[in-house]
Amino acid sequence: MARRDATLFVLAAIHAVALLALLPVFFSWAALALACGLYVVTAAAVTLAYHRLLAHRSFAVAKPLEYALVTLGVFALQDGPIEWVAQHRAHHAHADRSGDPHDPRRGIPWAHAAWLYRENRDRIPPEQRARWVPELVRDPYYHFLDRYHGAYTIALGIALFACGGPNFVIWGIFARLVFTYHCTWLVSSASHTVGYRTFATNDRSTNNWWVAALTFGEGWHNNHHAFPFSARHGLQWFEFDPTYWLIALMARLRLAHDLKLPTHETIARSMPTKARAA
Repeated sequence: MARRDATLFVLAAIHAVALLALLPVFFSWAALALACGLYVVTAAAVTLAYHRLLAHRSFAVAKPLEYALVTLGVFALQDGPIEWVAQHRAHHAHADRSGDPHDPRRGIPWAHAAWLYRENRDRIPPEQRARWVPELVRDPYYHFLDRYHGAYTIALGIALFACGGPNFVIWGIFARLVFTYHCTWLVSSASHTVGYRTFATNDRSTNNWWVAALTFGEGWHNNHHAFPFSARHGLQWFEFDPTYWLIALMARLRLAHDLKLPTHETIARSMPTKARAA
């Protein structure tokens, strides 16, 4: 079975089982609370560890903490860190043009999810990952996570079944994953389609408040494309960015260091003339 066929099968199966959450027999407040808690932990780990830490190195932490944070991200079942970061770096290198794995010019469905399971000439193949993520390819632990990332979710499912039966599994695994997937995918689709643009980047990235609300600040995507190195995506006072708040808290606790942020002067120079005048 080709990789894209396997991906389509797994995604379809997860979505199908998640529909059981709509049945009253599988609902409980404890299961819903579990799903929400796991969403916060695992999805935030993707934005914090996979994205801002590994993909852009916008801050640094001690290696054991880095491994722990990335491992939490694995439970979001969005591939291992080597694969995820390679595709994301390719996206930034070729944003919204040929070479972008989820180029929105091919349509919102493509940018949202279809790029994962349809034939995709712009997706980075395994043999080219070393070009995009050389430091991750050299790390044995990240190779391990890439190879066995799915086993973590299976182990979690077994633990949840032992603790709360099928309700916990349906909500804590399947319903949570479906919600997490679509929130993450909205950054590639909605945040390259609708919203406002603070900076005149060479792509279609937009700032979108409701995507930011769902993804802990990732929806300020135009800001991110203007300053990919920045640990902070919400650059204006009203652009809430919980992921950066957590990074800043970690820095205050001396758990994070080398935070990279654009200066006020750099931000001002990057804004269009009319925006600066306002």
